[in-house]
Amino acid sequence: MIKESNLVQLIVVTLTILLTGCTTVSQDDLTVSSPISEVVTYSDNVKPIINNNCIICHSNPPQNGALMPLINYETVKEAVQNRNLIGRISNEDPVFLMPPGGPKLPQNLIDVVIQWNKDGLIEE
Repeated sequence: MIKESNLVQLIVVTLTILLTGCTTVSQDDLTVSSPISEVVTYSDNVKPIINNNCIICHSNPPQNGALMPLINYETVKEAVQNRNLIGRISNEDPVFLMPPGGPKLPQNLIDVVIQWNKDGLIEE
């Protein structure tokens, strides 16, 4: 008969293996760039990038030394047009790396923001 503490350990180990080992996402999925074939919009494409990578510091009010909020379409659009957002997220210099302390955003995500700018900064 299995002791209760051993059973708990077995369950924890099993769940850990199942939850961490059953993904189809690889490092290549995060970093390999592929041509963007659709029109990029803020709502569908850029907002998830900002929310997942930038909003922790670029909230309202900004945190951790961030200079501006990036909380909605207008603030992100303004940052692209007037505050060199694309240059900041593309920068390789560790002093200016976004997010601070790195690693730099994956190139495929940067490419989406660049394409959004090329496509005319469409909201919807």
